[in-house]
Amino acid sequence: MNESRKVILITDGDEHAKQAVEMVASEIGGRCISHSWGNPTPVSGEELVDMILSTPSDPVLVMFDDCGYRYEGPGEQAMRVVATHPQIVVLGAIAVASATHSCEWTKVDISITRYGELTEYGVDKDGVSDMEIGRINGDTVYILDQLDIPFIVGIGDIGKMAGQDTLKRGCPVTKQAVNLILERSGYRESS
Repeated sequence: MNESRKVILITDGDEHAKQAVEMVASEIGGRCISHSWGNPTPVSGEELVDMILSTPSDPVLVMFDDCGYRYEGPGEQAMRVVATHPQIVVLGAIAVASATHSCEWTKVDISITRYGELTEYGVDKDGVSDMEIGRINGDTVYILDQLDIPFIVGIGDIGKMAGQDTLKRGCPVTKQAVNLILERSGYRESS
C-alpha cells in the first residue's frame, strides 16, 4: 500500500482529549487513532504509522502525550516517527498548553482562546491568553520546533478549558483548531 495519509498531530492524550478528539474526528468526517491516547502514549511510532496507513480516509487525528517527561519522552518519540514517515503528510499540529513543571515550550503560528478568539499570543492550560507572542508551554511540545510542521495552533487543555471545551458543548475550541488547520493546509480544496 503506497497511499499516503494526511494527519493532524495533537499534543495531548488523556481521557478528556480522547473523547474530544474522537467527537471532532467524527464530526468532520475524519478518523481518530483512538489507540494513541494514554498518559504517556502507550504505542510506538511504528505501530501508529501502521494504524494511520490502514485507515480508510483522511484526515487522521493522532494524539501524543509525554506525561510530563522532560525533553523527548515517549509521546514525542512516537510523534517523530509518525511525522517523518514518507507516507504521512502532516497538515499541522495542535499544541496543547499544560501546567508542566519541565517548562517545555514551542512556537505557534496562532492560538485560540477558550472563547474561540484567535490571538497571536500563546494561551495557558485554561485557554486564557498568555503574555508571550507566538509561544506556548506544554509537556509534549518540545519536539514540534524540530519537525517540518506547516502550521501549529496553540490551545488550552483539550476537553476542559474551564468548561468551555467540554463534550456537552461539542468541544468547540478543539474543533475550531482542527478546522483552522484543514483550512490553512488547503485540505478541503484538494479533497
